[in-house]
Amino acid sequence: MPRIEIELTSAREDGSWTWRAAGAREPRGSLDGALLEGPVAVGDVLRVEVDQYLDGMTVTAVLPARDVRSSPVLLELLDRGDEEPEVTTRLVGGRRRRDNDHEGERRPRRGERSRDGKGRKERAERKPRGEGRGERSRDGKGRKERAERKPRGKGRGGRSQESTGRRGPADPPARPRAPRLRPRRVHRKAAIDALPAEQRLIGRILLDGGIPGLRSEVDRQNEATRGAGEPEIPAEILLTLGERLLPRLHAADWRDRAEAAEAGLAEVDLRDLRSVVVAAESAARDEEARALADRLRVGLAERVQREHEAWLAEISHVLGEGRVVRALRLSSHPPKAGAPMPRDLLDRLTEAATAGMTADTGQDRWGTILDAVANSPVHQRVVPAGLPPEPGEELLALVRRLSMRVPAIAAAFGVDPTPTRSRRRRTRAGP
Repeated sequence: MPRIEIELTSAREDGSWTWRAAGAREPRGSLDGALLEGPVAVGDVLRVEVDQYLDGMTVTAVLPARDVRSSPVLLELLDRGDEEPEVTTRLVGGRRRRDNDHEGERRPRRGERSRDGKGRKERAERKPRGEGRGERSRDGKGRKERAERKPRGKGRGGRSQESTGRRGPADPPARPRAPRLRPRRVHRKAAIDALPAEQRLIGRILLDGGIPGLRSEVDRQNEATRGAGEPEIPAEILLTLGERLLPRLHAADWRDRAEAAEAGLAEVDLRDLRSVVVAAESAARDEEARALADRLRVGLAERVQREHEAWLAEISHVLGEGRVVRALRLSSHPPKAGAPMPRDLLDRLTEAATAGMTADTGQDRWGTILDAVANSPVHQRVVPAGLPPEPGEELLALVRRLSMRVPAIAAAFGVDPTPTRSRRRRTRAGP
Protein backbone atom coordinates (compact mmCIF):
# COMPACT_ATOMS: atom_id res chain seq x y z
CA MET A 1 0.00 0.00 0.00
CA PRO A 2 1.38 3.47 -0.88
CA ARG A 3 2.52 5.77 1.90
CA ILE A 4 2.03 9.53 1.78
CA GLU A 5 2.10 12.49 4.13
CA ILE A 6 -1.16 14.32 4.78
CA GLU A 7 -2.16 17.49 6.64
CA LEU A 8 -5.26 17.56 8.85
CA THR A 9 -7.55 20.41 7.77
CA SER A 10 -10.67 20.16 9.97
CA ALA A 11 -12.48 17.97 12.51
CA ARG A 12 -16.08 16.80 12.04
CA GLU A 13 -18.73 16.22 14.67
CA ASP A 14 -18.82 12.47 14.03
CA GLY A 15 -15.13 12.13 15.02
CA SER A 16 -13.70 11.98 11.50
CA TRP A 17 -11.13 14.40 10.07
CA THR A 18 -10.64 15.95 6.65
CA TRP A 19 -7.18 16.01 5.10
CA ARG A 20 -5.18 17.02 2.09
CA ALA A 21 -1.75 16.09 0.82
CA ALA A 22 0.94 17.91 2.78
CA GLY A 23 1.98 21.05 0.93
CA ALA A 24 -0.59 20.69 -1.88
CA ARG A 25 -4.29 21.08 -2.63
CA GLU A 26 -4.81 17.62 -4.06
CA PRO A 27 -5.43 14.83 -3.26
CA ARG A 28 -7.83 15.35 -0.38
CA GLY A 29 -10.31 13.25 1.55
CA SER A 30 -11.41 12.21 5.04
CA LEU A 31 -10.27 9.60 7.56
CA ASP A 32 -11.79 7.82 10.53
CA GLY A 33 -10.83 9.33 13.89
CA ALA A 34 -10.35 5.83 15.32
CA LEU A 35 -7.09 5.55 13.34
CA LEU A 36 -5.53 8.46 15.24
CA GLU A 37 -3.55 7.83 18.41
CA GLY A 38 -2.98 10.62 20.88
CA PRO A 39 -3.98 14.28 20.66
CA VAL A 40 -3.96 15.88 17.20
CA ALA A 41 -4.77 19.34 15.92
CA VAL A 42 -5.56 21.07 12.67
CA GLY A 43 -2.38 21.52 10.64
CA ASP A 44 -0.60 18.39 11.94
CA VAL A 45 1.28 16.44 9.27
CA LEU A 46 0.92 12.64 9.50
CA ARG A 47 2.40 9.68 7.63
CA VAL A 48 -0.34 7.31 6.49
CA GLU A 49 -0.97 4.24 4.36
CA VAL A 50 -3.65 4.60 1.69
CA ASP A 51 -5.53 2.49 -0.80
CA GLN A 52 -6.27 4.19 -4.11
CA TYR A 53 -9.49 3.70 -6.05
CA LEU A 54 -11.17 5.36 -8.98
CA ASP A 55 -13.13 7.73 -6.74
CA GLY A 56 -10.21 8.73 -4.49
CA MET A 57 -8.01 7.46 -1.67
CA THR A 58 -8.88 5.69 1.58
CA VAL A 59 -6.60 6.05 4.60
CA THR A 60 -6.12 2.61 6.16
CA ALA A 61 -3.43 3.23 8.81
CA VAL A 62 -1.56 6.07 10.51
CA LEU A 63 2.18 5.47 10.82
CA PRO A 64 4.42 6.78 13.64
CA ALA A 65 6.33 9.97 12.93
CA ARG A 66 9.97 9.84 12.01
CA ASP A 67 12.45 10.85 14.69
CA VAL A 68 14.17 14.10 13.70
CA ARG A 69 17.61 14.76 15.15
CA SER A 70 18.32 18.37 16.06
CA SER A 71 22.09 17.79 16.09
CA PRO A 72 24.52 15.22 14.68
CA VAL A 73 25.56 12.23 16.75
CA LEU A 74 29.14 12.69 17.95
CA LEU A 75 31.43 10.02 19.34
CA GLU A 76 33.72 11.18 22.16
CA LEU A 77 37.25 9.74 22.15
CA LEU A 78 38.64 9.41 25.66
CA ASP A 79 42.41 9.46 26.30
CA ARG A 80 43.36 6.54 28.49
CA GLY A 81 46.56 8.27 29.57
CA ASP A 82 48.81 5.25 29.30
CA GLU A 83 50.46 4.15 26.10
CA GLU A 84 50.19 0.53 25.18
CA PRO A 85 51.70 -1.28 22.23
CA GLU A 86 49.37 -1.97 19.35
CA VAL A 87 50.16 -5.69 19.46
CA THR A 88 50.44 -7.43 22.81
CA THR A 89 51.36 -10.98 23.67
CA ARG A 90 50.71 -12.85 26.85
CA LEU A 91 52.03 -16.29 27.73
CA VAL A 92 49.48 -18.47 29.43
CA GLY A 93 50.83 -21.13 31.70
CA GLY A 94 49.72 -24.71 31.33
CA ARG A 95 50.57 -28.20 32.47
CA ARG A 96 52.93 -30.15 30.29
CA ARG A 97 53.13 -33.88 30.45
CA ARG A 98 56.49 -34.94 31.76
CA ASP A 99 57.95 -38.24 32.55
CA ASN A 100 59.56 -36.90 35.73
CA ASP A 101 57.67 -35.55 38.72
CA HIS A 102 58.56 -32.51 40.78
CA GLU A 103 61.04 -34.42 42.88
CA GLY A 104 63.02 -35.52 39.82
CA GLU A 105 61.79 -39.08 40.03
CA ARG A 106 60.71 -40.69 36.77
CA ARG A 107 57.07 -41.80 36.56
CA PRO A 108 56.49 -45.40 35.62
CA ARG A 109 55.39 -46.08 32.07
CA ARG A 110 52.40 -48.20 31.04
CA GLY A 111 52.65 -51.71 32.45
CA GLU A 112 55.69 -50.79 34.54
CA ARG A 113 55.70 -50.93 38.33
CA SER A 114 56.89 -48.06 40.46
CA ARG A 115 59.43 -48.32 43.27
CA ASP A 116 56.69 -49.04 45.80
CA GLY A 117 55.77 -52.14 43.85
CA LYS A 118 52.31 -50.95 42.79
CA GLY A 119 51.23 -50.48 39.20
CA ARG A 120 49.04 -47.69 37.78
CA LYS A 121 45.90 -49.84 37.78
CA GLU A 122 46.30 -50.64 41.47
CA ARG A 123 46.75 -46.98 42.35
CA ALA A 124 43.70 -45.98 40.27
CA GLU A 125 41.49 -48.37 42.25
CA ARG A 126 42.07 -46.40 45.39
CA LYS A 127 39.32 -43.88 46.09
CA PRO A 128 40.40 -40.27 45.94
CA ARG A 129 40.10 -38.12 49.00
CA GLY A 130 36.58 -36.86 49.69
CA GLU A 131 34.85 -39.32 47.34
CA GLY A 132 33.19 -41.46 49.98
CA ARG A 133 29.52 -40.77 50.71
CA GLY A 134 28.94 -39.21 54.06
CA GLU A 135 32.48 -37.84 54.26
CA ARG A 136 32.52 -34.42 55.84
CA SER A 137 34.67 -31.44 55.03
CA ARG A 138 36.49 -29.16 57.42
CA ASP A 139 33.29 -27.26 58.27
CA GLY A 140 31.61 -30.52 59.33
CA LYS A 141 29.06 -30.56 56.50
CA GLY A 142 28.78 -33.08 53.75
CA ARG A 143 28.52 -32.41 50.03
CA LYS A 144 24.75 -32.96 49.98
CA GLU A 145 24.20 -30.56 52.87
CA ARG A 146 26.31 -27.86 51.20
CA ALA A 147 24.37 -28.27 47.91
CA GLU A 148 21.04 -27.78 49.67
CA ARG A 149 22.04 -24.41 51.07
CA LYS A 150 20.32 -21.57 49.20
CA PRO A 151 22.54 -18.78 47.87
CA ARG A 152 22.01 -15.40 49.43
CA GLY A 153 20.18 -12.86 47.31
CA LYS A 154 22.47 -10.23 45.89
CA GLY A 155 21.58 -6.57 45.85
CA ARG A 156 23.27 -3.71 44.08
CA GLY A 157 27.05 -3.84 44.23
CA GLY A 158 27.09 -7.54 45.07
CA ARG A 159 25.73 -7.08 48.62
CA SER A 160 22.80 -9.06 49.83
CA GLN A 161 19.50 -7.34 50.43
CA GLU A 162 19.58 -8.51 54.03
CA SER A 163 22.86 -6.67 54.63
CA THR A 164 21.68 -3.40 53.08
CA GLY A 165 18.41 -3.41 54.98
CA ARG A 166 16.60 -1.78 52.01
CA ARG A 167 14.33 -3.41 49.52
CA GLY A 168 13.09 -1.05 46.77
CA PRO A 169 10.23 -1.84 44.39
CA ALA A 170 11.35 -3.87 41.42
CA ASP A 171 10.78 -2.31 38.02
CA PRO A 172 7.99 -4.08 36.11
CA PRO A 173 9.09 -5.92 32.99
CA ALA A 174 8.84 -3.99 29.76
CA ARG A 175 5.57 -4.50 27.92
CA PRO A 176 6.21 -6.68 24.87
CA ARG A 177 5.50 -5.02 21.55
CA ALA A 178 2.37 -6.31 19.86
CA PRO A 179 3.13 -8.44 16.78
CA ARG A 180 2.27 -6.99 13.40
CA LEU A 181 -0.24 -8.62 11.08
CA ARG A 182 1.26 -11.44 9.00
CA PRO A 183 -1.40 -12.48 6.49
CA ARG A 184 -1.14 -15.53 4.33
CA ARG A 185 -1.64 -15.16 0.56
CA VAL A 186 -4.23 -17.83 -0.07
CA HIS A 187 -7.01 -15.68 -1.55
CA ARG A 188 -4.52 -13.38 -3.19
CA LYS A 189 -2.85 -16.25 -5.03
CA ALA A 190 -6.21 -17.70 -6.00
CA ALA A 191 -7.28 -14.36 -7.49
CA ILE A 192 -4.08 -14.15 -9.53
CA ASP A 193 -4.44 -17.75 -10.76
CA ALA A 194 -8.03 -17.05 -11.85
CA LEU A 195 -6.86 -14.36 -14.27
CA PRO A 196 -5.83 -15.15 -17.85
CA ALA A 197 -2.14 -15.80 -18.27
CA GLU A 198 -1.52 -12.49 -20.05
CA GLN A 199 -3.12 -10.51 -17.17
CA ARG A 200 -1.37 -12.16 -14.21
CA LEU A 201 1.65 -9.88 -14.34
CA ILE A 202 -0.66 -6.86 -14.28
CA GLY A 203 -2.47 -8.36 -11.30
CA ARG A 204 0.77 -8.77 -9.32
CA ILE A 205 1.77 -5.17 -10.05
CA LEU A 206 -1.67 -3.95 -8.94
CA LEU A 207 -1.49 -5.86 -5.66
CA ASP A 208 1.95 -4.44 -4.88
CA GLY A 209 1.50 -0.81 -5.95
CA GLY A 210 -2.06 -0.21 -7.14
CA ILE A 211 -2.80 2.02 -10.13
CA PRO A 212 0.22 4.30 -9.43
CA GLY A 213 2.49 1.27 -9.46
CA LEU A 214 1.05 0.07 -12.77
CA ARG A 215 1.45 3.55 -14.28
CA SER A 216 5.08 3.74 -13.14
CA GLU A 217 5.84 0.30 -14.55
CA VAL A 218 4.29 1.22 -17.92
CA ASP A 219 6.30 4.47 -18.04
CA ARG A 220 9.49 2.61 -17.22
CA GLN A 221 8.94 0.05 -19.96
CA ASN A 222 7.98 2.73 -22.49
CA GLU A 223 11.17 4.60 -21.71
CA ALA A 224 13.17 1.41 -22.38
CA THR A 225 11.31 0.72 -25.64
CA ARG A 226 11.87 4.30 -26.87
CA GLY A 227 15.58 3.89 -26.33
CA ALA A 228 15.53 0.64 -28.31
CA GLY A 229 13.46 2.15 -31.13
CA GLU A 230 10.48 -0.17 -30.54
CA PRO A 231 6.77 0.77 -30.36
CA GLU A 232 5.49 1.88 -26.96
CA ILE A 233 2.98 0.02 -24.80
CA PRO A 234 -0.58 1.50 -24.94
CA ALA A 235 -0.76 2.94 -21.43
CA GLU A 236 -4.46 3.91 -21.47
CA ILE A 237 -5.57 0.37 -22.32
CA LEU A 238 -3.52 -1.17 -19.52
CA LEU A 239 -4.67 1.43 -16.98
CA THR A 240 -8.30 0.83 -17.91
CA LEU A 241 -7.77 -2.91 -17.51
CA GLY A 242 -6.07 -2.32 -14.15
CA GLU A 243 -9.00 -0.23 -12.88
CA ARG A 244 -11.35 -3.06 -13.80
CA LEU A 245 -9.23 -5.74 -12.07
CA LEU A 246 -8.27 -3.79 -8.95
CA PRO A 247 -11.54 -4.13 -6.92
CA ARG A 248 -11.50 -7.93 -7.23
CA LEU A 249 -7.82 -8.16 -6.31
CA HIS A 250 -8.27 -5.71 -3.46
CA ALA A 251 -11.10 -7.84 -2.05
CA ALA A 252 -8.90 -10.97 -2.19
CA ASP A 253 -6.02 -9.19 -0.47
CA TRP A 254 -8.37 -7.88 2.24
CA ARG A 255 -9.75 -11.39 2.80
CA ASP A 256 -6.25 -12.69 3.58
CA ARG A 257 -5.62 -9.83 6.00
CA ALA A 258 -9.05 -10.19 7.62
CA GLU A 259 -8.62 -13.91 8.28
CA ALA A 260 -5.19 -13.30 9.80
CA ALA A 261 -6.66 -10.50 11.93
CA GLU A 262 -9.44 -12.76 13.20
CA ALA A 263 -6.92 -15.46 14.11
CA GLY A 264 -4.76 -12.97 16.06
CA LEU A 265 -7.54 -10.77 17.40
CA ALA A 266 -6.22 -10.99 20.96
CA GLU A 267 -2.59 -10.05 20.26
CA VAL A 268 -2.14 -8.36 16.85
CA ASP A 269 -1.25 -4.67 16.86
CA LEU A 270 -4.34 -2.46 17.14
CA ARG A 271 -3.24 -0.31 14.20
CA ASP A 272 -3.35 -3.32 11.89
CA LEU A 273 -6.74 -4.40 13.22
CA ARG A 274 -8.16 -0.91 12.72
CA SER A 275 -6.83 -0.74 9.17
CA VAL A 276 -8.52 -4.06 8.31
CA VAL A 277 -11.83 -2.93 9.80
CA VAL A 278 -11.73 0.40 7.96
CA ALA A 279 -10.88 -1.26 4.63
CA ALA A 280 -13.85 -3.61 5.02
CA GLU A 281 -16.23 -0.87 3.88
CA SER A 282 -14.91 -1.11 0.32
CA ALA A 283 -13.45 -4.64 0.25
CA ALA A 284 -16.20 -6.79 1.83
CA ARG A 285 -18.33 -7.57 -1.24
CA ASP A 286 -20.14 -10.83 -0.48
CA GLU A 287 -22.15 -12.09 2.49
CA GLU A 288 -19.32 -14.18 3.91
CA ALA A 289 -16.90 -11.25 3.79
CA ARG A 290 -19.42 -8.91 5.42
CA ALA A 291 -20.02 -11.43 8.22
CA LEU A 292 -16.26 -11.62 8.75
CA ALA A 293 -16.10 -7.82 8.87
CA ASP A 294 -18.86 -7.73 11.52
CA ARG A 295 -16.98 -10.23 13.70
CA LEU A 296 -13.84 -8.13 13.40
CA ARG A 297 -15.68 -4.96 14.44
CA VAL A 298 -17.11 -6.65 17.53
CA GLY A 299 -13.79 -8.26 18.45
CA LEU A 300 -11.90 -5.01 17.95
CA ALA A 301 -14.33 -3.12 20.19
CA GLU A 302 -13.95 -5.70 22.97
CA ARG A 303 -10.15 -5.73 22.61
CA VAL A 304 -9.93 -1.94 22.75
CA GLN A 305 -12.15 -1.84 25.83
CA ARG A 306 -9.97 -4.38 27.65
CA GLU A 307 -6.78 -2.56 26.80
CA HIS A 308 -8.34 0.75 27.76
CA GLU A 309 -9.16 -0.54 31.23
CA ALA A 310 -5.67 -2.02 31.59
CA TRP A 311 -4.19 1.31 30.43
CA LEU A 312 -6.08 3.22 33.13
CA ALA A 313 -5.03 0.70 35.78
CA GLU A 314 -1.37 0.97 34.74
CA ILE A 315 -1.42 4.77 34.92
CA SER A 316 -2.96 4.64 38.39
CA HIS A 317 -0.36 2.08 39.53
CA VAL A 318 2.55 4.11 38.16
CA LEU A 319 1.25 7.25 39.83
CA GLY A 320 1.07 5.39 43.11
CA GLU A 321 4.80 4.60 42.78
CA GLY A 322 5.61 8.28 42.22
CA ARG A 323 6.80 7.86 38.61
CA VAL A 324 5.28 11.05 37.21
CA VAL A 325 7.00 11.15 33.82
CA ARG A 326 6.13 7.52 33.10
CA ALA A 327 2.48 8.17 33.96
CA LEU A 328 2.35 11.24 31.70
CA ARG A 329 3.94 9.33 28.82
CA LEU A 330 1.42 6.53 29.22
CA SER A 331 -1.49 8.95 29.28
CA SER A 332 -0.51 10.34 25.87
CA HIS A 333 -0.98 6.96 24.14
CA PRO A 334 -4.53 5.78 24.81
CA PRO A 335 -5.56 2.54 23.11
CA LYS A 336 -9.10 3.89 22.64
CA ALA A 337 -8.93 7.16 20.74
CA GLY A 338 -11.41 9.80 21.85
CA ALA A 339 -12.37 8.04 25.10
CA PRO A 340 -12.23 10.51 28.01
CA MET A 341 -10.03 9.77 31.02
CA PRO A 342 -11.81 9.63 34.40
CA ARG A 343 -11.81 12.96 36.19
CA ASP A 344 -10.19 11.62 39.36
CA LEU A 345 -7.27 10.24 37.35
CA LEU A 346 -6.91 13.53 35.49
CA ASP A 347 -6.78 15.34 38.84
CA ARG A 348 -4.09 12.97 40.12
CA LEU A 349 -2.01 13.48 36.96
CA THR A 350 -2.36 17.26 37.26
CA GLU A 351 -1.39 17.29 40.93
CA ALA A 352 1.61 15.01 40.37
CA ALA A 353 2.89 17.10 37.43
CA THR A 354 2.36 20.35 39.36
CA ALA A 355 4.22 19.02 42.40
CA GLY A 356 7.14 17.92 40.23
CA MET A 357 7.67 21.37 38.63
CA THR A 358 9.05 23.46 41.50
CA ALA A 359 11.86 25.94 42.01
CA ASP A 360 14.02 23.21 43.57
CA THR A 361 13.66 20.88 40.58
CA GLY A 362 16.72 20.65 38.33
CA GLN A 363 16.36 22.20 34.91
CA ASP A 364 16.92 18.90 33.09
CA ARG A 365 14.20 17.27 35.17
CA TRP A 366 12.01 20.35 34.69
CA GLY A 367 12.34 20.07 30.91
CA THR A 368 11.62 16.33 30.97
CA ILE A 369 8.38 16.83 32.91
CA LEU A 370 7.42 19.75 30.65
CA ASP A 371 7.88 17.65 27.51
CA ALA A 372 5.77 14.84 29.01
CA VAL A 373 3.05 17.29 30.10
CA ALA A 374 2.83 18.86 26.62
CA ASN A 375 1.78 15.55 25.05
CA SER A 376 -0.54 14.44 27.85
CA PRO A 377 -4.29 15.11 28.28
CA VAL A 378 -3.54 17.54 31.16
CA HIS A 379 -1.37 19.87 29.07
CA GLN A 380 -3.76 22.80 29.58
CA ARG A 381 -4.44 22.15 33.26
CA VAL A 382 -0.94 22.09 34.75
CA VAL A 383 0.27 25.27 36.47
CA PRO A 384 3.82 24.88 37.84
CA ALA A 385 4.31 25.18 41.59
CA GLY A 386 7.56 27.09 41.05
CA LEU A 387 10.03 28.14 38.37
CA PRO A 388 13.80 27.66 38.26
CA PRO A 389 15.52 30.77 39.65
CA GLU A 390 17.69 31.26 36.55
CA PRO A 391 16.23 29.24 33.65
CA GLY A 392 18.77 28.37 31.00
CA GLU A 393 18.42 29.04 27.30
CA GLU A 394 17.74 25.37 26.55
CA LEU A 395 14.76 25.31 28.94
CA LEU A 396 13.42 28.62 27.59
CA ALA A 397 13.69 27.35 24.02
CA LEU A 398 11.69 24.28 25.02
CA VAL A 399 9.02 26.47 26.63
CA ARG A 400 8.77 28.60 23.48
CA ARG A 401 8.51 25.54 21.26
CA LEU A 402 5.73 23.98 23.39
CA SER A 403 3.98 27.24 24.26
CA MET A 404 0.85 26.43 22.23
CA ARG A 405 0.44 23.11 24.04
CA VAL A 406 1.08 24.45 27.58
CA PRO A 407 -0.24 28.03 27.65
CA ALA A 408 -0.33 28.27 31.47
CA ILE A 409 3.31 27.21 31.81
CA ALA A 410 4.35 29.55 28.99
CA ALA A 411 2.57 32.45 30.71
CA ALA A 412 4.44 31.68 33.94
CA PHE A 413 7.72 32.16 32.04
CA GLY A 414 6.42 35.32 30.36
CA VAL A 415 6.27 33.65 26.93
CA ASP A 416 3.40 34.40 24.57
CA PRO A 417 1.99 31.22 22.96
CA THR A 418 3.07 31.27 19.33
CA PRO A 419 2.78 28.50 16.73
CA THR A 420 6.03 26.94 15.67
CA ARG A 421 7.16 27.04 12.08
CA SER A 422 6.55 23.93 10.07
CA ARG A 423 9.76 22.14 9.15
CA ARG A 424 8.29 21.22 5.76
CA ARG A 425 8.54 23.78 3.02
CA ARG A 426 5.16 24.18 1.37
CA THR A 427 4.81 24.85 -2.31
CA ARG A 428 1.98 26.60 -4.04
CA ALA A 429 -0.21 24.35 -6.15
CA GLY A 430 -1.30 25.88 -9.42
CA PRO A 431 -1.01 29.45 -10.68
